[in-house]
Amino acid sequence: MPKLILFNKPYLVLSKFTDEQGRKTLADFIKIPNIYPCGRLDYDSEGLIVLTDSGRLQNFISSPKHKLPKTYLVQVEGEISDEAIKNLSNGVLLKDGKTLPSLAKKIDAPNNLWQRVPPIRFRKNIPDSWLEITIREGKNRQIRRMTAAVGFATLRLIRKSVGNFSIDGIKNGEYKEIFENNIQYFI
Repeated sequence: MPKLILFNKPYLVLSKFTDEQGRKTLADFIKIPNIYPCGRLDYDSEGLIVLTDSGRLQNFISSPKHKLPKTYLVQVEGEISDEAIKNLSNGVLLKDGKTLPSLAKKIDAPNNLWQRVPPIRFRKNIPDSWLEITIREGKNRQIRRMTAAVGFATLRLIRKSVGNFSIDGIKNGEYKEIFENNIQYFI
């Protein structure tokens, strides 16, 4: 049975186990040998990283050809407009091509989030908005580039889920191991 780990990655942690520059890595939080991340999550993003010891499972989860949905909570600077939401939903043109359509909606500020260290900048005279965006591709820094393309800078980015895997119930900086004979059920 393959090992499957769901890790809630903190801000400013690399999505790998080593770093020549001394930055925090997965090794600072996870002491399980011979597991590898299924894809990446940017250093300045937070949330779900799926890890496994199965090359087949790792490939399935991270391969763009399977187009597993990835859902993000996104805090942006400014009051997000309906037009921006529509453009995000339809796909936006980036330097490396147009993104696939996404599911984008404005949400209330999540009330169950951990405090980010360091906290995001707060500007008394500039509002912010929260979105939930689900994509089925993984271009480099895609969500940040998408929100910028519609005129809104990303302040905080948290990956909530990949396929049916979620960070629900996992504290930031902690992980849980999935024990299930049929892991395909979760994907």
